Amino acid sequence: MRVRWIGLVAAVAALLTVMAVPAAAAPTGGINDASCRPSAEHPDPVVLLHGLGATSYEDLNVLQGWLAARGYCTFASTYGAYEGFPLVGGLRDVDESAQEIAAYVAKVRGWTGAAKVDLVGHSEGGFQSLYVPKTQDVQVGKVVAIAPPTHGTTFAGVYNLAYLFGRAERDAVDKALKTVGCPACSQIGSGGTAVATLNDGPIARPDVDYTVITSRYDELVTPTETAFVREPGVVNQYVQDFCPLDPVGHIGEAYDTNVWNMVAGGLESTPNRRFLCGVGSPG
Repeated sequence: MRVRWIGLVAAVAALLTVMAVPAAAAPTGGINDASCRPSAEHPDPVVLLHGLGATSYEDLNVLQGWLAARGYCTFASTYGAYEGFPLVGGLRDVDESAQEIAAYVAKVRGWTGAAKVDLVGHSEGGFQSLYVPKTQDVQVGKVVAIAPPTHGTTFAGVYNLAYLFGRAERDAVDKALKTVGCPACSQIGSGGTAVATLNDGPIARPDVDYTVITSRYDELVTPTETAFVREPGVVNQYVQDFCPLDPVGHIGEAYDTNVWNMVAGGLESTPNRRFLCGVGSPG
């Protein structure tokens, strides 16, 4: 209910933003529209990647609408869900999901005729926005990763507690997560196999522009600085660098208009753009 309420509030805010644009000046974008053709202003379609346990029609769906209203061709698909159970995504093996995302990117390029796509992801989707260009044969121009567990996350310290007693206990936790159908839960945790793959050598590809965004008050990707990619050419930003009073937390980052403006800054190569700050949800 809390997530739905955050989404409802954000949807109203996004609607008001769209309504404020004069009809004659409104750009033409698209939401999962195969007939959408990227404009000269926004030449790359945007593929949005949801977080762990979410789907294409929640988490980043409101941001998707906001970007479409700005003239972007936007696309999203639920990845990492089990056949016959599409209501929860991002659970399956991270590499399997990466292959699924790469195939979807190829479809989007085919539909739109675009040479490249831009990736915007939140949480596990942020991780995948970094992981896919490194491990898959995809054509990507820009990456904007929101609160990605780049170097693994303790999930608010839960992993630290679970792994306190050594490797045997850690292996037991990993096995349990795989047994209940969420190998990704282990793979993006501290010391996870997907984290090891991502961090084996440079993360950033030389032909891709990267922006990583997170909140100082993110309570799930912890410690918060583990989200950042400390490599040349990567822009790392805290929400509070722009809006010091924003208490936004992990889930709220997907629905925070401050984050949306920072995403636009990454996509439009204007990382220092200024905007009117709002207040996101601390949860």
